[in-house]
Amino acid sequence: MLVGNLSRTINLSFKLGLRQLRRMSSLPVPPPPSLAEGLKIPQKILAGPGPSNVSERVLQAHALPTIGHLHPEFCKVMDDIKAGTQYIFQTKNAMTLALSATGHAGMECVMTNMLEPGRTILIANNGIWGVRSKDMAERQGATVKEVTAETGSNFTLAELEAAVKEYKPDILFVTHGESSTGVVQPLEGIGAMCHANNCLFAVDTVASLGGVPLKADELDIDVIYTGSQKVLGVPPGTAPISFSQRAVDSFKSRTRKPTSFYLDLDWLGEYWNCWPDKGRIYHHTGPVNAMYALREGLAIVAEEGLENCWRRHRLCADRLHEGIQELGLEFFVADPDKRLPTVSTIMVPEGVKWNEVTAYCMKNDLVEIAGGLGPSAGKVWRIGVMGNNASIKVVNQVLDSFGRALASVGWKK
Repeated sequence: MLVGNLSRTINLSFKLGLRQLRRMSSLPVPPPPSLAEGLKIPQKILAGPGPSNVSERVLQAHALPTIGHLHPEFCKVMDDIKAGTQYIFQTKNAMTLALSATGHAGMECVMTNMLEPGRTILIANNGIWGVRSKDMAERQGATVKEVTAETGSNFTLAELEAAVKEYKPDILFVTHGESSTGVVQPLEGIGAMCHANNCLFAVDTVASLGGVPLKADELDIDVIYTGSQKVLGVPPGTAPISFSQRAVDSFKSRTRKPTSFYLDLDWLGEYWNCWPDKGRIYHHTGPVNAMYALREGLAIVAEEGLENCWRRHRLCADRLHEGIQELGLEFFVADPDKRLPTVSTIMVPEGVKWNEVTAYCMKNDLVEIAGGLGPSAGKVWRIGVMGNNASIKVVNQVLDSFGRALASVGWKK
């Protein structure tokens, strides 16, 4: 007891001494008072286009003890992530890993490793991600061509084939789930068409993976990536990505180093032990705890089964769409077959201020509903049905909040 009291006394004296030292500090920038306050984060329903809510199981995994980024236990976590990523992409690609960054880095990784001056990329642009991928591609000094579709629509195979034959690109880039407009792009036949025209096929699946059926190898996809914060239900900050052997061979044939060291596939492949003739080496300090969370998110999908996950998202999207129609609202994407199940876009009626509706939902119910982005800005609301939020209970809560918000601004169907 005496030792315990003495210890507490010493700790208290130490803390008091620190406070006195802070008050006596001559530093020109003092400690910010806000950091002395406790961190308070409310529990919200994240029904926007992402991130989605994170399960307690994933949060607990994230809170496990931090270890070294090359410790054998963490290398095992990396191997688990690689296997889980192969499962969710449905690929056997050896060059499969997770970037220590968000989905934007996945897009940048495609451009950094697949492009250089003298190479040509064709961008299928039907929303914000077509715009941003074009920007990233241009920064690599490559020749950038684009084929466009009407906002709220997707591309036919014939349209893409005609553009490939016209521009003769080295790679075609397509967004599977265009979350700015709520459009899903059919992928059947595109990979085979690309390969018949000596062209690689790259696909962004950040907003779609796990919520829309996709089998990368069967679709002849050469580069595919996603983000952790959507259907996987993992905090933002990691981006699974995979390269086919065709893509790896194209990378090997480069005439110069990639412009980014951090996203260089040669280094990344070594860190993730993907090169068959090389061992694992240090490239960067991986975000250990973030990778724990990603590993757990992948495990949850594997336990549910990918096909069941697809089914659940389809059922919940259907319930959302029924509810939207019951409210008397219209969809931005007129054709139901072209609607992205994971992110729905709803037209803002004339005379209604979209941000008053979203503000009501957040203030009164802690429900996030997003406005438009890029070509849909100011025109739509975006409601996400992803990961843990792909449940009938959550969808009904969102619909109830949305309905009350519409009534509060005087909307009547």
